[in-house]
Amino acid sequence: MRSRLRMEASMTIPNDARGGIAPGGPLLPGLSQMRHSWGWFVALGAVFILLGFVALAHLVASTFATALYVGAMILVAGVVQVLHAFRVREWSRFAVWLVCGLLYVVAGGLIMSEPLLAAGVITLMLGVAFVVSGVFRIAAGLGARGTDGWIFIVLSGVVTLLLGAVIIAHWPVSSLTILGLLLGVELIVNGVATLVFGLALRGKGV
Repeated sequence: MRSRLRMEASMTIPNDARGGIAPGGPLLPGLSQMRHSWGWFVALGAVFILLGFVALAHLVASTFATALYVGAMILVAGVVQVLHAFRVREWSRFAVWLVCGLLYVVAGGLIMSEPLLAAGVITLMLGVAFVVSGVFRIAAGLGARGTDGWIFIVLSGVVTLLLGAVIIAHWPVSSLTILGLLLGVELIVNGVATLVFGLALRGKGV
């Protein structure tokens, strides 16, 4: 008798109340709407891929554009911090926000006024970061020796270390192309992922 009552009670409880997702819930309409927009994802992915190849074909111009973009983002962040400073009532916090915001504004302005010089500094910092990251990965892989996949961690660290060493060895000449190269590769990878996602939505029945 008790088991029968439990079965009847469980049948009256909706799926979402038991931790599941009921058919026709809010998730399915969202997926269905995305499926109808699969063409936009494919088109966006194709545009990203095209822009990526354009960036790779014009590395110096891409590096210039990347430096300008970084400078603009820092400048905008500085303006936002300065505006936020005037909303802070405490004097000490106001001073901190204001000084930090002004420093960001100055840094962003300098980067935008001298984008190639800024690209050189960013490239050098990137090379040093790759070297340090590679050393730590190699150390982590050797420390995990004997576990599955430790050799791949070491190889990843070696590749990162060599990449950083090459960037530093060819600096400042490398600063003319590295940022543009990274921008082009990122656009192509992002474009391929977006395009594949759109094609998957097209073939997925939701």
